[in-house]
Amino acid sequence: MTNDIPAWVDGTLTPVDKLEAHLRGLRHKAISVFLLRGDAVLIQRRALGKYHTPGLWANTCCTHPHWDETPLGCATRRLREELGIEGVALSPRGQVEYRADVGGGMIEHELVDIFVGHAPEGLEIAPNPDEVMDAVWVAIDELHRQTREEAERFTPWLRIYLDQHAEQILADP
Repeated sequence: MTNDIPAWVDGTLTPVDKLEAHLRGLRHKAISVFLLRGDAVLIQRRALGKYHTPGLWANTCCTHPHWDETPLGCATRRLREELGIEGVALSPRGQVEYRADVGGGMIEHELVDIFVGHAPEGLEIAPNPDEVMDAVWVAIDELHRQTREEAERFTPWLRIYLDQHAEQILADP
């Protein structure tokens, strides 16, 4: 399997190695998923072996689509790969674009397709330890408070989503 992701180079969408895209700060495609249960959202703590932002809390899951992979297919795949979650219907919530320093000389400049799913009570979660070291349900209001008061514990993109796009992502459609 390749690490190539769809990125724009000189205005053309091109397969680029994921690490190279982040080191060069190239604008590239991504997906982010938020699973909701009542007034809570499932967040994950990234595994310590991740090449950027290890040990920080992020949204339910996120990644970059493979070349020619649909955003929904990618979101569904990543829920399974990261958290062992299958069978939750995902709804698109549009796109957002952000640019953030993620440390180590890397920049994420992402055009992100956002998906939201409503998880049933008792949903089984089986985190992949190579990807996720913990996953918890947290009330959305509490998550807003924590990201403001303890920003260093959270990924830059989760803070951006909550600060700039919360209504688009978390409001009832």
